[in-house]
Amino acid sequence: MPTVAVYNMAGEKTGEMELNAAVFGIEPNVPVMHAAVKNQLANRRQGTQSTLTRAEVRGGGIKPWRQKGTGRARQGSIRSPQWTHGGIALGPKPRSYNYTLNKKVKRLAMLSALSAKAAAGEIIVIDGLDLGEIKTKNFAGFLKALDAQDSKSLVVTPEVRVNVVKSAANIPGVRTTIASTLNVYDILNADKFIIDKAAVAKIEEVYAE
Repeated sequence: MPTVAVYNMAGEKTGEMELNAAVFGIEPNVPVMHAAVKNQLANRRQGTQSTLTRAEVRGGGIKPWRQKGTGRARQGSIRSPQWTHGGIALGPKPRSYNYTLNKKVKRLAMLSALSAKAAAGEIIVIDGLDLGEIKTKNFAGFLKALDAQDSKSLVVTPEVRVNVVKSAANIPGVRTTIASTLNVYDILNADKFIIDKAAVAKIEEVYAE
């Protein structure tokens, strides 16, 4: 079973913790993680891009010249796509980029991401991850004690802890989340995976077989 060190809020090592091998010790499946990240980024897209077709561009209601006899190419409207200020042919219109992944695929992607972090030694477990007050300086000092001040860090708590969320909000590269909303993209995008000991238990409870 994978083993990680446990630290307190002062950055001092207080012990070790065994992680569930079914959650943090599998062989990471890279294609599945890639599919999960693509899915999440696609689902984030707003899809609001829009261009005007020839029917939507203002003007061009009259035929610019007669059909025959001018020596010029026949034209029906000065708002056709080939004209300057004309409509756009086959341009983007508002659409949804959302699609779903199989539940088994999403589950495997999450287990793979967690196992990859454990194998890389990037998981830092904190016993009692919380602050007594909302203070960015204190949280920055906490990260420095863990040697994570210059890294992209994902901070995971078992439930919303307002002091942690607000203290970390203004620190570049730091994201906070709770165990129930953890996702593959945020895990893989972080250099340091800082997690409360209680949040580890919640994740193992959900994903352990």
